[in-house]
Amino acid sequence: MADNTPRKIGSLSVHPLALGGNVFGWTADEKQSFAVLDAYAEAGGDFIDTADVYSAWVPGNQGGESETVIGDWIAARRNRDAVVVATKVGHGVPAHRGLKPAVIRADVEASLRRLRTDYIDLYYTHVDDTSVPVEDIITTLDGLVKEGKVREIGASNITAERLRASLDFSAASGLAKYVAIQPHYNLVSRDTYEGDLAAVAAEHGLAAVPYFALASGFLTGKYRPGATVDSARAGGAQKYLESERGPRVLAALDEVAAAHGAEPATVALAWLAAQPTVSTPLASARTVDQLPPLLAVADLKLTGADLTRLTQASA
Repeated sequence: MADNTPRKIGSLSVHPLALGGNVFGWTADEKQSFAVLDAYAEAGGDFIDTADVYSAWVPGNQGGESETVIGDWIAARRNRDAVVVATKVGHGVPAHRGLKPAVIRADVEASLRRLRTDYIDLYYTHVDDTSVPVEDIITTLDGLVKEGKVREIGASNITAERLRASLDFSAASGLAKYVAIQPHYNLVSRDTYEGDLAAVAAEHGLAAVPYFALASGFLTGKYRPGATVDSARAGGAQKYLESERGPRVLAALDEVAAAHGAEPATVALAWLAAQPTVSTPLASARTVDQLPPLLAVADLKLTGADLTRLTQASA
């Protein structure tokens, strides 16, 4: 029986799997994207993650393509109240990069237009901008919350020091505070989050929503020595095979997956979901066929021995 018990992120309640929108308008066209979004929603999913910069790296794209696809889908399905939408600011094209108050103010309006909504459920600072005092960033974000344009705020790609300073300022000033953190975190990339950053998140009760939860597809198990995978992300995944950690983790994933009759991707997401502070792993699907192993994270309960095996293999 699937455990679809909602996970809490501040005042928000979300599905155990966050659906990443980075592929929408990139490797998935509008028709494919709508099919994936429909299948996710039909399975009970309600937490969709995107960013204003998706997918500016594609020749001919400007950024905002993913938000536009999601906004068009929400408008077509008339389901705005049934979904939790997260997007991000600060990592856009040069004219919209950084976290100066004017940039945040202009870019939230652009995101609202593309998403065809009058509010964003969870608004992340995508990449910290150390040239801007945390006081200015938090005060600007608090203004968006007070105006009803944003419900909750979060941070991604930020140091423990800046995160703590932001949280301390919010508390001292009575302003909106970060309730979520989106770190780069998975079985083969643990070093950035574990330690000081996770400690600050735990101390302040932040919910972690890890990105690259499947390490650009490597943790699906489809990348093996000698295998050729037709994917735009193949280069990012292949590099893990060249490390000592990667093959060790694959072997452990295979072992635990076989014991549960599960897919390696499901096991990798379940390991993440079991980690302290992690609320909801984040993964994307280019096709409907890629969704079931991701959604199955709600079905899989790893044993203590499973978690130990995976944690040791990924050390």
